[in-house]
Amino acid sequence: MMKKIEAIIRQEKLDKVRIALEAIGYPGMTTYEVRGHGKQKGLVQQWRGQEYKVDFISKLKIEIVVLEQDLGKTLNAIMTSARTGEVGDGKIFVSSIENAIRVRTGDSGDDAL
Repeated sequence: MMKKIEAIIRQEKLDKVRIALEAIGYPGMTTYEVRGHGKQKGLVQQWRGQEYKVDFISKLKIEIVVLEQDLGKTLNAIMTSARTGEVGDGKIFVSSIENAIRVRTGDSGDDAL
């Protein structure tokens, strides 16, 4: 069984997360630049003495598919390397993956990872 991890993190934490994932044996990932907000509903910032509201904050989304037995250590690696303890650290979502196929070889299921 495979699990897909979608992690929304602060942009400046990408290198720490990448290094942590490589250290546990998962060097591959897909990243996207995303924008959004959670409960904080954006930020109020100042520029040239004027206040303005930023409704959607820039973040990174990381997607990685792991074997079910590696889920716990992978989640722990992401959480510990992405956490600042402040509002806006992000979210992690986990879902089941029915199948995966490696295009180059045709391997499927767990072998495709």
